[in-house]
Amino acid sequence: MAETYAPIFLLAGGRGVRTRKGPDPTLQLVFSRTGNRKPNIAYVGAASEDNAEFRLWIAGLLQKSGAGKVTLAPLCGRHGDLGKAKKVLETSDLVFISGGDVEGGMQVLREKEMNGFLQRLYREGKPFFGTSAGSIMLARQWIRWENPDDDASASLFNCLGLAPVLCDTHAEDDDWEELKALIGLSPTGTIGHGIVSGAALMVRPDGTVSAMGGEVHRFQKQSGGVIQIESLFP
Repeated sequence: MAETYAPIFLLAGGRGVRTRKGPDPTLQLVFSRTGNRKPNIAYVGAASEDNAEFRLWIAGLLQKSGAGKVTLAPLCGRHGDLGKAKKVLETSDLVFISGGDVEGGMQVLREKEMNGFLQRLYREGKPFFGTSAGSIMLARQWIRWENPDDDASASLFNCLGLAPVLCDTHAEDDDWEELKALIGLSPTGTIGHGIVSGAALMVRPDGTVSAMGGEVHRFQKQSGGVIQIESLFP
């Protein structure tokens, strides 16, 4: 099958999302940009262990913003069903990767051997979007510490890599500490994107990026360390 890559949408979530009463304008913009204002969505909850309460809240937000049916692709726990999960993903209009824990979510996908399957769906033109940890999982890499009190124990691990970028989400109040550490362990010249609460980053197939719904901070590793560079604005 021909490769027909679609843009990927990396949403921050974060501050203000839980208290929003009406539709989320950034989600509405995502649905519009995919060409389907009422998409049926496959929900990948690996990062939240398919937590039902969290999923129902997210599904409500998605539907309030225009989505059609939101169906769990079950991968976790005793209700995990790999065959059903793949069918849900294949028949959806749009794939959503939920928030939660990045490393835990990637471990689930690796254990279920889902990375290649998801990458194939993307190559065949399936649109993907994520929020919070799900956005990071769609990007290239993330960072872990073997010992949280020892900076020397930090190392990088691979994520899905569908979006050829590095990013963090809704961490503006922490001054993007983890994102800066991630960039610091990357090659000189690497740029990382800090997607502020309520904003999103659209990543096109050629790797070019645009801010949606709010500011996206950017940092770059240079010879003198990690510095903040010009932000992206919608």
